[in-house]
Amino acid sequence: MRTTVGIIGGGPAGLLLARLLHRTGIDCVVLESRTREYVEQRQRAGMLEQGTVDALREAGAADRLAAEGLIHQGIELRFDRERHHVDFPSLTGGRTVTIYAQTEIVKDLVTLQLAEGPPLLFEAEALAVEKAESAAPVVRFRHEGREQALTCDWMVGCDGSHGIARDAFPASSSRTYAHDYPYSWLGILAEVPPSGDELIYARGERGFALHSMRSPSVSRLYLQVPNGTDPDDWTDDRIWGELAARFAIDADWTLHRGPITAKSVTPMRSYVHEPMRHGRLLLAGDAAHIVPPTGAKGLNLAVSDVRVLARAFAQLHRTGSEQLLDTYSELCLARVWQATRFSYDMTSMLHVRPDGDAFDDRLQRARLRRITESRHAAAELAANYAGLPLSL
Repeated sequence: MRTTVGIIGGGPAGLLLARLLHRTGIDCVVLESRTREYVEQRQRAGMLEQGTVDALREAGAADRLAAEGLIHQGIELRFDRERHHVDFPSLTGGRTVTIYAQTEIVKDLVTLQLAEGPPLLFEAEALAVEKAESAAPVVRFRHEGREQALTCDWMVGCDGSHGIARDAFPASSSRTYAHDYPYSWLGILAEVPPSGDELIYARGERGFALHSMRSPSVSRLYLQVPNGTDPDDWTDDRIWGELAARFAIDADWTLHRGPITAKSVTPMRSYVHEPMRHGRLLLAGDAAHIVPPTGAKGLNLAVSDVRVLARAFAQLHRTGSEQLLDTYSELCLARVWQATRFSYDMTSMLHVRPDGDAFDDRLQRARLRRITESRHAAAELAANYAGLPLSL
């Protein structure tokens, strides 16, 4: 097989890149190791920055998003049994965020890909990346029981933190930065209408909790739990009881309860790989960086990588210039580190450290209080949460 851009990974980053390239007239092939059913059911993020919404519109993949997405004007912070609204439009010049599940984005992109192209191969396991420094790099993969080779002009690794693309970077030129947090999230999906109109971030003595949603009838909620927690140790009654305790405020408010359809535990980690390009191989999304979900940056960072890549390949296709491709890693890493910093700040401000003391407790409360009492501090949070502008 031969193509211009070989894309390893059929998650939202790989699928969106393929779609944007297709609309620019650039041929590509997407290799996804999992089945279509697995990819379309994989539960991930659901909060979209304005830039992500714009990218999906540009790709012609925003019809359902426009009809079903829930536009949010801000978030709610809860601490000391109080509630505080952070209003994004008034603090950011009108920007908002949209709730639309990653599973739905993937379904939309897969449908378009299979209907209009370019090729998308499911159960195509990438085995090796070869000749990344040459003009004709190769991805070796297994599909339908036999090993095959995909020769490309360029390769993009969108295969996540456990994929093979990142391993093709020479150790001598790679740098990695990682931080593991001393707690995890127990996340649930529940067939119950949300208990509020916006995401609720709650910090208390019992730990952190987040109230999110996937649709008007499906809620997504999270609890801070110790690392190594087994989700089966948490009964439904225990989960709802703990959520109610952490969201409690001195005002009329009720946590809606309903059937829990899924639960899992997610460790919290930050990770950055530098650089994001080696020869004709480029990384995008989780293959290059991971952030804790507190700041809702993971999917949005992946999309910003893809937007830069799509413009860089379009420039190459149109003019023959590799200028944007040459600066891809530098451009993306500047944004990645700002998102990593923001995610770390949100996480450390809202979670109770297992080894924390009274000083840590008071410091966290002071940081939260500053956001609720200082327009400047609130504006900084809102600007980062709603998404920093993409600069090329």
